[in-house]
Amino acid sequence: MQGTFHWLRLNVFCYATENEELIHGAMAELLGTDEFECEIADGEHGNRMVIFSIELSKQREVVPVFQKLGRDIIEEVSANLEERIDEDCVLYLRFDKQELVQGRYVIAHHGDVLSLTGKIASHPARKEIAVRNMREFLSSLDLSEN
Repeated sequence: MQGTFHWLRLNVFCYATENEELIHGAMAELLGTDEFECEIADGEHGNRMVIFSIELSKQREVVPVFQKLGRDIIEEVSANLEERIDEDCVLYLRFDKQELVQGRYVIAHHGDVLSLTGKIASHPARKEIAVRNMREFLSSLDLSEN
């Protein structure tokens, strides 16, 4: 079976004023593993910042992430895929980081987020095909536990 994504990337920035363990734990909960990259960087004002990131390329890694989001998020994403997928067939989602550490997945429209981007497999590579493929993927998810 061909995967829905060529790649799926998740990343979140943890600033010096935030609890690194909470954010690390929230990312691990979403992914089902804590095997992701942790890069230390300097923030805008020279403060320590940690960037947690992972790139997934296998369907068996991607499916559980979307299932974890739950029925409400999947329905919300599915309802507006045309706005979330660009002409290069890349899906963009952002989740509120403060809600994330509380164990809730809430789509965000601001900058303090966990970002999810994914290159959707579509042949030929056209937005309308990517939207259709993504809609089929979302509708195929087993959300019975959510």
